[in-house]
Amino acid sequence: MSSTQAITGSNTPIDLASRAIQVSLASHETASNRRSLAIIDTRSLQRECLAQSLIGHGVGMDVLAFGSIEEWRSMQEDAAPLAAFLLNLRNRKITDEGTAEEIRRLSTEFAKTPVIVLADTDDLTQIMKALECGAVGYIPSSVGIDVCVEAIKLALAGGIFVPASSVFAMRQLLEAGAKTGRPVNSVFTERQAEVVEALRRGKPNKIIAYELKLRESTVKVHIRNIMKKMKATNRTEVVYKINDLLFSGSSSDSAMNGSAAALL
Repeated sequence: MSSTQAITGSNTPIDLASRAIQVSLASHETASNRRSLAIIDTRSLQRECLAQSLIGHGVGMDVLAFGSIEEWRSMQEDAAPLAAFLLNLRNRKITDEGTAEEIRRLSTEFAKTPVIVLADTDDLTQIMKALECGAVGYIPSSVGIDVCVEAIKLALAGGIFVPASSVFAMRQLLEAGAKTGRPVNSVFTERQAEVVEALRRGKPNKIIAYELKLRESTVKVHIRNIMKKMKATNRTEVVYKINDLLFSGSSSDSAMNGSAAALL
């Protein structure tokens, strides 16, 4: 098969000038309920293999693989409605401004379409940065294909997927911050950690400002930044998510065979 053809469920070659690969669902599925997942990865072989693996393991939609977002744009009119982007960063650091901007641009331009990041590291700093930039899922390449499929489905259902190992790391950092009052490295600044602990204790802004010797307006700024980091819409949700990270059990990990899973 030439590099300009795609493989469909019926093994019928389709000419694709962008050299994308499309793996279709069963032929009986109607066009009205079809959706597509767009993989963005500069490496042809890897993106095509990933596309084949995802459809083979029941991702439940068409899978399109492209070398860039520009390639996807040139093909989008011929594809099923877009359900999500899977952006493979490989070993690129999200803390690099260029990479962060790429995620922000996708998340902003396609605000109603989930952007899921696939990367070679499960470093907590990288994961938090990805979420700050608008990603709704972070899949490390160390997980298996079944976990990858479940992570995509979770993002489509409105959840946020992150590696379990990173959730544990965040839990330890938060616990350390609560016990010692020291900065929660890679998650919150020192002041933010203090505000988080005060929020967990149900203290109003005026009391937090008095105890931390801050202006009330400054406390509100800290809370807004904390909400942004936690992807929460209000202070109650912040407390819920923090407590969930600190005290939730390991049932989600067992469900995913201990690989990775978290709904924030």
